[in-house]
Amino acid sequence: MNEPSAPATAASATAAVRIWRGLADTAVLLDGFHALKHALRFGAQIPVALTSDRAAVLHLAEDLAPDLREPLGALLVEVTDEALRALVPRIHPTGVAALAVRPSRTANLEALARMPRSAPVVVLDNPRNLGNAGAVIRLAAGFGATGVVTTGTLDPWHPTVVRGGAGLHFATAVERLDVADLPRGPLFALDAEGEDIRGLKIPDDAVLAFGSERSGLSGEVRARADHLVSLPMRPQVSSYNLATSVAMTLFHWSASGAE
Repeated sequence: MNEPSAPATAASATAAVRIWRGLADTAVLLDGFHALKHALRFGAQIPVALTSDRAAVLHLAEDLAPDLREPLGALLVEVTDEALRALVPRIHPTGVAALAVRPSRTANLEALARMPRSAPVVVLDNPRNLGNAGAVIRLAAGFGATGVVTTGTLDPWHPTVVRGGAGLHFATAVERLDVADLPRGPLFALDAEGEDIRGLKIPDDAVLAFGSERSGLSGEVRARADHLVSLPMRPQVSSYNLATSVAMTLFHWSASGAE
């Protein structure tokens, strides 16, 4: 593949920076190679992708994502390190960042509401930790969950959440909803006083609710729950990390869900 000449590269860089500045307030920041990789694989619209070392990123693609070497080659624009830092102060170690168009809320809500479902919806009830929310979205995408819904004030599309999700927001439906608007389906709420999950079969159309890291389930979600479910835990251990709880529950669903 022929690299562009120096004048063309400079012109492309100027145009790309201009596009970035025009979109930065509304677009989704893809921070790092893996976020960009996953977004591309799951059909994200990416108007601009920047790097201070194009050759290094393309070499990384050859090693880790050869299926994306060609589209990345067409998409990536090299800018100076100074220019990149002016746009993305916290540059990912892989030295690449991109902006993506956020998926349509209407389309996400339709996906969450569609019945019958082939996989559960994960609900994070008033989560507080941005990194944990991102890790849950990454898990949910990996298990093929229908979507991840948050209640409360946390924005599931916050840049820190997207960073934690490694771009996999584009592989599942991610939205914030009021408890009254949660998707249909039997609601299984995780609670230490609930029935041991090992004796249950979680159906594909389940809504799986997990309380906040600090205060657990809200009264509103608990009141709506069809089942209170507990995870096996050694006595005197107070709790699991939120992402760990989601992973255990989704694994149980995948291993013993409705036939």
